[in-house]
Amino acid sequence: MEKVAFKMKLKPGMLEEYKKRHQEIWPELVDLLHCNGISDYTIFLDQETDTLFAVQRLSGHSSQDLGNEVIVQKWWLYMRDLMEVNPDNSPISKNLQHVFHMD
Repeated sequence: MEKVAFKMKLKPGMLEEYKKRHQEIWPELVDLLHCNGISDYTIFLDQETDTLFAVQRLSGHSSQDLGNEVIVQKWWLYMRDLMEVNPDNSPISKNLQHVFHMD
């Protein structure tokens, strides 16, 4: 199983709404992530820079590879007012290089 990390950017003042929407994440989106081998998905925030840091375990595709799925496109549209996004409403994200791990 692989672990990947990436970062995204939250717009200033949007933390509480971002957390609320993720607490109410759509079950069909969670099902899609699980069906594509995504688990142990965690998002952290650097409050000084509003940078979101995401980590997920993969046995299939990354969530970043599911952009053709209708439910993912709806989620992006729903979240676009909270985050920096690309023209297709996908979050602007940057993969992070793995440099250390300890169990």
